[in-house]
Amino acid sequence: MDFVEIDPPSRLVYTWGWEGSDVVPPGSSTVEVTLEPDGDYTIVRLVHRGLPGADKVDLHTKGWEHYLSRLSIAASGGDPGPDSIATQG
Repeated sequence: MDFVEIDPPSRLVYTWGWEGSDVVPPGSSTVEVTLEPDGDYTIVRLVHRGLPGADKVDLHTKGWEHYLSRLSIAASGGDPGPDSIATQG
């Protein structure tokens, strides 16, 4: 992962991929996270670009939804519980 842009406290852009992967190697895709204040809350927008094909987009969408949901629980003071994805395998 390499940081492409850091603009505290509202924007972070970094490259994404896995060592040893021929499908999504390091640096082959880009993740952009923006944070926007909204009253007592913060709107988190995440865009993941450069994934190779609809199947990888679908897989990553499910992963991001899973972890953003857990982040929302933790950020509001809750306990998201055991991570069902991390415990697989």
